[in-house]
Amino acid sequence: MHYLNPIRISLVLSLVVLLFAAGQAGAAEKEDAEKIVVDALSTFNDFVADPEMAWFRDHVVDAKAIMIVPTVVKAGFILGGSGGTGLAIARNNQSNTWSNPAFYTIGSVTFGLQIGGEAAQVVMMAMTEKGRDALLSNKIQLGADISIAAGPVGEGAQAATTDILQFSRTKGVFGGLTLDGSVIGIRDSLNHAYYGKAVSPVDILIKRDVANPQAAPLIEAVTKATK
Repeated sequence: MHYLNPIRISLVLSLVVLLFAAGQAGAAEKEDAEKIVVDALSTFNDFVADPEMAWFRDHVVDAKAIMIVPTVVKAGFILGGSGGTGLAIARNNQSNTWSNPAFYTIGSVTFGLQIGGEAAQVVMMAMTEKGRDALLSNKIQLGADISIAAGPVGEGAQAATTDILQFSRTKGVFGGLTLDGSVIGIRDSLNHAYYGKAVSPVDILIKRDVANPQAAPLIEAVTKATK
């Protein structure tokens, strides 16, 4: 009679549990990514429809890439910070078409006497090749690695040379939200979950090796607004 080794049984059961947990985590992250895409579409449409965003509508047609963060939360007492998860899509200069989304996180930490909190919708437009290409990096610090200005800005040199123009729709205790000094990082796990394999921003935004039909309404809305 053959007896199963208790240690082997334990290892097999542990492996099954780990695989099941990994599958559950992957499914949850896919749902998270899909929700971000839906919320990004809603956020973008809010900006396009906002009567106070005329400057945004006039200049989004020149954007080389667009980052949408549906909710940036800023809160704190003494130690304050802001952060959120969003996505970016990039324009192909030759075909004038927009890519599928790559997922990112943005965050910052600030010191000072701060009481209260706010949530903001944020859209950032990369107006230069440098601004678009920065999204291919593992980490970007706004204001250090690339220049950023809160829109609307004037029609002079600042509008022509700023890498990233940031627009926000905010309600809360804090005043206008500025993301100067914030760090943008790639959400590899969300990109993996959304496309079913490990992919980089270069694969998504530039090479366009992957696509997800769930992003079609977002791409369509951006295409319509940037014609």
